[in-house]
Amino acid sequence: MVAPLTRTRAFRAIGPVALPPAERVMAVLTRGRVQLSGLLVPSLVLHSTGARSGEPRDTYLMYTPDGPGRAIIAGTSFAQEKHPAWTYNLLAHPDAAITVRGRRIAVRARLITAADEREAAWARIEAQWPGYRAYERDSGRVVRLFRLTHQA
Repeated sequence: MVAPLTRTRAFRAIGPVALPPAERVMAVLTRGRVQLSGLLVPSLVLHSTGARSGEPRDTYLMYTPDGPGRAIIAGTSFAQEKHPAWTYNLLAHPDAAITVRGRRIAVRARLITAADEREAAWARIEAQWPGYRAYERDSGRVVRLFRLTHQA
C-alpha cells in the first residue's frame, strides 16, 4: 500500500527533506530503538566515516536481508540525479557499522559491480519492496548497491 506512494514525484521531493529530521526525532524519543522507516520496511542506521572530512556520519536507510550476517543497501537517494553522500563514504572507508533494532554491528561494505550479482541483488530488493528499482531508471544513473557483511 505504501510502495506506490513512495514512487510519486511529491514523495521524492518531500522525502529527502522531511524524513531525515523525522528519523532523528524518533531516535531521540525512543533512544535509538525505533526507526520511523522501520515501521514499514527493514531499516538500519549506517555509521560511516566521511569520505573527505573523516568525520563520523549516520544515515538512516532501508536494507534487504541477504542471508546470515549480510545485508544489501541501495543508493537510490529518492531517484535523485546524484549518488548519495553515504555511498562515497563507503567507497572511501568500507569498514563501517550498522545499528539494527538498537544493536550496533561492525560491517564491511563491498560495492556490487558484476552484472549477474547486481541482478540477483535487485531481485532480492524488489521481492521485499516491489517497484524499488524504478528509482534507478528514474534517476538516470546506475544506483550503487552495497553488500554489508558482519565483521567479528
